[in-house]
Amino acid sequence: CQSEAEADVAEAVEGGDLGIVGEDVQDFGDPNYSSAPEVKTVCVFPKNSAKLVLAGEQTELLVGMENIGESPVNVIAIKASVHLPFDHRMLVQNLTAVAFNNATVPPSVQATFPYVFAVSKYLQPGTFDLVGSIIYDIDQQPYQSTFYNGTIEVVEVGGFLSVESVFLVTLGIALLVLLGLWLHGQFQRITKKTKRAPKVEVGTRAPDASLDEWLQVMSWLMHHIIIIITSHSFYFS
Repeated sequence: CQSEAEADVAEAVEGGDLGIVGEDVQDFGDPNYSSAPEVKTVCVFPKNSAKLVLAGEQTELLVGMENIGESPVNVIAIKASVHLPFDHRMLVQNLTAVAFNNATVPPSVQATFPYVFAVSKYLQPGTFDLVGSIIYDIDQQPYQSTFYNGTIEVVEVGGFLSVESVFLVTLGIALLVLLGLWLHGQFQRITKKTKRAPKVEVGTRAPDASLDEWLQVMSWLMHHIIIIITSHSFYFS
């Protein structure tokens, strides 16, 4: 948003009049209009101070406008676009423009206009720059003011589930690595014993202690793997 005090933002959003959104979506192109000095703009992301945008889902922001001039301001539309943060010349997506019908801000009046947008569901999660502008005219002279030029954080829907999946896969790999290291150590120890073992008479002997230890480790690993998988399956259900 523009560099305005938080009190001015709250006053513009909560104390203003609401514009009427038109049903027809128009293509306003990329007009190179200048801003009017008698118009001040601010914006807020309601209940979304972190500016998180779910890919493919609708996100709302509110644009506050203050007319400090002597002529009424006729609001025409709000438009926005998404750019790469390191180079604004790299356009990522043009967002839908919202037209307003009969939206007029009289002199010395503040008004609030909603803007709902959605980035593509195929957009890679990460940090992007959002540039939002409001188009209006004063005495039939068109103007354009940028109400937001900053970063947003695009996240994928169900990103938490993906993190859980990565956790389970990582845990499984770690357990397999530990099991492999333990089996490798046991194999080397048994091999050394076999090379040093003298000949003995054929008969009944006690079970090898290493076999019992191996069975205990396998039982412990399987027990904990079953507990982890069961708990996560219950959570996601």
